[in-house]
Amino acid sequence: MRDVAVVSFAQSPCEAANRRDDMAGILLPVIREALGAVGVDRDDVDFFASGSHDFFEGRTFAYIESLDAVGAWPPVSESHVEMDAAWAFAEAWSWLQLGEGDIALVYGIGRGSLAADLDQVLPAQLDPYFLAPLRPHRDALAGLQAAAMIDAGLTSERDLAEIVVRSLSAATGNPYAQKSGHLGVDQVLDAPYVSTPLREHDVAPVGDAAAVVVLAAGDAARRLGDRQAWVRGLDHRMDTHYPGVRNLTRSESTRVAAARAAELAGFGASEVDIAELHTEYSHAEPLLASALGLERTVVNPSGGPLAGRPVTATGLVRIGEAARRILDGRAGRALAHATNGPALQHNLVCLMSGEAAA
Repeated sequence: MRDVAVVSFAQSPCEAANRRDDMAGILLPVIREALGAVGVDRDDVDFFASGSHDFFEGRTFAYIESLDAVGAWPPVSESHVEMDAAWAFAEAWSWLQLGEGDIALVYGIGRGSLAADLDQVLPAQLDPYFLAPLRPHRDALAGLQAAAMIDAGLTSERDLAEIVVRSLSAATGNPYAQKSGHLGVDQVLDAPYVSTPLREHDVAPVGDAAAVVVLAAGDAARRLGDRQAWVRGLDHRMDTHYPGVRNLTRSESTRVAAARAAELAGFGASEVDIAELHTEYSHAEPLLASALGLERTVVNPSGGPLAGRPVTATGLVRIGEAARRILDGRAGRALAHATNGPALQHNLVCLMSGEAAA
């Protein structure tokens, strides 16, 4: 296995709606910031990988517009995933393992505000025979999962409110968090239900933002900074598509992905200093923490998705935020988690370390 590290991360503020700029306009400044931080030119990048979702843009091959920010001439080696850009990160990491190049740039751009009615968009990811025709609203399955967690005694509505308050207090520079960060637990509990037992602030607000991560392998990574966030283990697994045959109080795919990542890394999730979890709903934090064994780990020190969720970039932001704390010396080991699909169906775990290779 080649040593591959995150050497740079940048993101734009997560806004409730960005109608001023097109996809390239949102993305270009973030690419420039990420590359400029390590003194890399676009021509130095060997591979570009991206994540976005045509459904939110309302058109096919929407990601092509983002290539105006990348620059497609001279021809570049490029790939795209129609899902969260954390999986584009996994592809870029695998590509670098093949030895095809030394530097990769991964970007995600989420414009969830473009969809006129997300309740018409998100059911498209559900089973097309039984669930999609029912057109459940976007938070319905999450509410069922949260209710199952509470019924099993694994959390409570007050516990969820405390997670919300902590997350919003930790977030900085985020418009939603600045507006809502002064809330107390009782105020969160006074808010109306969105999908019982989830209230307004238990649901991550959909926003528009771009995120960029620069990966480099071996000596190239060491040249690009005094400290690197080495990707020591990465894996992703899926639970069955139909949520009705799953135990919604557990995430077996997260547990298996974490175990495999630990085999590669030589250390487990319980040994990291911080963890950035893709928690689109407050109840996901105790569920994922249990699956990962995070008993004493600081979770979502950035504030996490509850302070802003740029759809299809949220998971990549978790990787970037975890790496950032290694790059600036605030953490020695970190875990990043990303999810796709209803009720935590598909989960990715990435373990990173600032330690030099053995």
